[in-house]
Amino acid sequence: MAKDYYGILGVKRDSTADEIKRAYRRLAREFHPDVNPDPAAQEKFKEINAAYEVLSDPRKREMVDLGGDPLAPNGGGAGPAGGAFVGFQDIMDAFFGTQSARGPRPRVRPGADAILRLDLDLHETAFGVEAPIQVDTAIVCNTCQGAGTSPGTHLQTCEICQGRGEVQSVQRTFLGQVVSARPCSACQGFGTVIPHPCATCGGDGRVRTRRQLTVKIPSGVEDGMRIRLAQQGEVGPGGGPPGDLYVEIHERPHDVYSRKDDDLHCRVTVPMTAAALGTRLTIKTLDGEETVDVKAGTQPTSTLRIRGKGVPHLRGAGRGDLYVHLDVRTPTRLEPEQERLLREFARSRGEEVAELSKQGGFFSRMRDAFNGHA
Repeated sequence: MAKDYYGILGVKRDSTADEIKRAYRRLAREFHPDVNPDPAAQEKFKEINAAYEVLSDPRKREMVDLGGDPLAPNGGGAGPAGGAFVGFQDIMDAFFGTQSARGPRPRVRPGADAILRLDLDLHETAFGVEAPIQVDTAIVCNTCQGAGTSPGTHLQTCEICQGRGEVQSVQRTFLGQVVSARPCSACQGFGTVIPHPCATCGGDGRVRTRRQLTVKIPSGVEDGMRIRLAQQGEVGPGGGPPGDLYVEIHERPHDVYSRKDDDLHCRVTVPMTAAALGTRLTIKTLDGEETVDVKAGTQPTSTLRIRGKGVPHLRGAGRGDLYVHLDVRTPTRLEPEQERLLREFARSRGEEVAELSKQGGFFSRMRDAFNGHA
């Protein structure tokens, strides 16, 4: 089924062009990736752009009103009779395999966006950093300043299409004479030719180069987030306006901390005696050393929480917390005197401890009991 482009923008089907534009601007401000980094919001932003592209174009909007979908393959969608919506150009393509041209193509076109990966340490993503980056993109050719022509020369009107960018042909069909248009092969649809291309860029109006930039990383960014640098992407053909550069953040694994949102987690091993009697630990945080108390009688898998020692929030004041997960270590080997003292401690608490190394111990009694019931 065709998409409900009116519903996506939240406007009525009889809305004016100005009402559609106002609705688009309002939604774009809410769901733009620079404002709302949520992946779901980014998908919503794409839908909003697609809906505005359709409804702001009178021809495409008319197709929607007739039940079609101009963004579907072949302009598909449910038509007035419940079948596929077929426009006049679809009929022409079916008969002649041609695609109608619409005048000369512009030589100056917008450039594409670029993306760059930037690896950062936890401390850098937590507190922000100004990081130098190298960008390999197309820039305006300094020789021709984007014109694509050699110095002292100019574009010339194509002699084949006379500047129209297309050539027409007449074919006889059972419908009568049908005129179809194709992009001019001599000028590639531009309507002009470059008799003397620039020797530096070959007529493209741009060259590739490596540039040095500095990107300011705000505090609190997370792995996978993207920083947008407006108009720092690829310069378009013919020296067209550049696209944007997106710097994608990748946080290197830390040897002590793991991160979950703005909270940090680490594991610390304490001896059994320290957990039983209580102790004081010195924890190295992102800001320096922090002293925390381990209460007497602390059990294995206990967790200590240090408030405000996590990662600063990306938007708004405050920081996450640091969670210290305690692993209680039981000694694997005891000296005879240590074993004797530990057994006396157990007896003082009324706890029975089997002597596994001696005959008649706990497991021996279990075996005898089992044999007695056999």
